[in-house]
Amino acid sequence: MTDPETLPYRPNVGAVLFDRRGRVFVARRADLPNAEGAPGGWQLPQGGIDASEDPRLAVLRELAEEIGTDRAEIIAEHPQWFTYDLPPELLGVALGGRFRGQRQRWYALRFTGTDPDIRLDADPHPEFDAWRWVELAELPALAVPFKRAIYEVLARDFARFARPLEE
Repeated sequence: MTDPETLPYRPNVGAVLFDRRGRVFVARRADLPNAEGAPGGWQLPQGGIDASEDPRLAVLRELAEEIGTDRAEIIAEHPQWFTYDLPPELLGVALGGRFRGQRQRWYALRFTGTDPDIRLDADPHPEFDAWRWVELAELPALAVPFKRAIYEVLARDFARFARPLEE
């Protein structure tokens, strides 16, 4: 087995996408068997940063790739980079087996479109098979255990965006 200490963290961005009502977009991973509503299968959009790519551009690209929409604007950037380690059963399997976990920059974004603008089938190999809007406070309970601490910080630090927009 590969020693996780010898593996790097994958550079990554994540999106906390708020709708006009202040709810957050979550999607269910297509590759994890789970029951509807079961904790752990739901997550925020996130993805790798390409070499020399600006993280702000990467988060917008990832939204387009993963959920089929470019209808979003960045409203905040978390000042901290977060890291998480994969659990032992995913080492050598997840992330192509080349990383011990991810080093992430998170962004709050405002969704500027309508629900039909979200297209999980836009990619020929969809990462997600379902999506929904949830209250920000629900977010940590939906996360897999190894991401939960990050989701707790995001729920606290981006709470100011979890309110309806003025019409």
